[in-house]
Amino acid sequence: MTGTVLVTYGTTNGSTAEIAEAVAGILRKGGLTVESCPARSVRSVVPYDAVVVGGGLYAGRWHKDARRFVRRHRDVLAQRPVWFFSSGPLGDSIAGRDVPPLRGVRRAMTRLDARGHITFGGCLKEGAKGRIAKMIVSSGKGGDFRDFGAIEAWAQGIADALTHA
Repeated sequence: MTGTVLVTYGTTNGSTAEIAEAVAGILRKGGLTVESCPARSVRSVVPYDAVVVGGGLYAGRWHKDARRFVRRHRDVLAQRPVWFFSSGPLGDSIAGRDVPPLRGVRRAMTRLDARGHITFGGCLKEGAKGRIAKMIVSSGKGGDFRDFGAIEAWAQGIADALTHA
């Protein structure tokens, strides 16, 4: 593949954006042309040959910007290779586990014949937006639970699939 890959995301406190940037960086190292931007700012996916969509998990739902992006662009996304990721579980409990996608994400994956999904640990630190997020941080249950080694390995798999297609 010689086209451009879009890595887009819905995030509230920036953790999912940082994961998306890490994914984009690995794809670039793999020789791909990559654009990375918030899902709410994408006007068209027509210029892209493949798409990676990430969404933070909030109260058992994928970030609204990621959900809206998939709904708005579903017809074009169905014609391209698409991967999804979620971020957000806090704590070490997901380390090394395959966490299935939320029901809504799973439905979108089926409709679009998505190539894959992964859930990464999240990050919630002092200064987080939102009442619940602030309560989690103040209770001592916040922190950074992202595994950038796992993120890079997953992104490398996408780069390999796209460059050897």
